[in-house]
Amino acid sequence: MFELAAIFVGSFALALSGALMPGPLLTVTVAESARSGFKAGPLLITGHAALELLLVTAVVQGLGPFFKAPVVMGIIAVVGGGMLLWMGVDMVRSPGRLSLNGQGSENPSKRTPHPVLIGVLASLSNPYWTLWWATIGLGYLAATMKYGFKGVVIFFMGHIAADYAWYSLISLGIGRGKRFLNDRSYRIMIRICGLFLIGFGGWFLLSARGYLVRVNF
Repeated sequence: MFELAAIFVGSFALALSGALMPGPLLTVTVAESARSGFKAGPLLITGHAALELLLVTAVVQGLGPFFKAPVVMGIIAVVGGGMLLWMGVDMVRSPGRLSLNGQGSENPSKRTPHPVLIGVLASLSNPYWTLWWATIGLGYLAATMKYGFKGVVIFFMGHIAADYAWYSLISLGIGRGKRFLNDRSYRIMIRICGLFLIGFGGWFLLSARGYLVRVNF
């Protein structure tokens, strides 16, 4: 019992250290929380957690080395970087149609993707998220697998608990601050978040070159 509790605490702390680092998921959490309040954080992390569950399953099945292969990381970086650029450009261009009441001032019929789907896309577009799981995550999983299925489940629960805790806290802070925002301030915030996503996208595309050069792709 003590060993399983230690696995949970260690997994929570390790995941929290990663969650605290700025990245695409944090950026979209800020943007979505300003638009729809506290619920954005838990919904985004639900998408993130569903994707992580698939990845953990793949790693447990022995696909960790596959994800670390330079050609795989390069392809993920290219696709993810392109996806982030697309999301960022859309956020920079669209604020004129956005309002804090959830209605588009220029195009009310335009709907944004569901936060769960955005959580999946924001995670999938980050190649370093995959690399983290194929290296640090793989190492911790290997240590917990000696406790069988129960050890892996406890590890995953500790990991997603940290994600839910941190991003819910972010959403709570942004959601409560929403009362002090007007539409103009909200649109400025969306544009700033979009610029950050464009920056992340460019960074990932540049990193892709380094991965693909190694395999003469």
